[in-house]
Amino acid sequence: MIDTTGRHPSTAHIARFFRYGHLGDDEARTVSMRCSTFAEAMIDALPDGPELTAGLRHLLEAKDCFVRAALPEDD
Repeated sequence: MIDTTGRHPSTAHIARFFRYGHLGDDEARTVSMRCSTFAEAMIDALPDGPELTAGLRHLLEAKDCFVRAALPEDD
C-alpha cells in the first residue's frame, strides 16, 4: 500500500486505486503491481499538485488497460 501520509487529499484519493492485493496470483496482479510501484515512486519523488494528480490519473487509466490485456482470453 502506498504511504500517502501528509499528502494532498487528491494524491491520497487516487493512490488507493493502485492497490492490487485483491487480484489473484497471476499476470494481471504482476502488471498491476508494476504500475503501483511506479505510482509510488512518482508520489515519493514529486510534489503534490495538479500535474502529479493528472499523471497518476493517466497511469491509472493505463493500468486498467494493461490489466485487461493480461487477463486470459475467453475460449
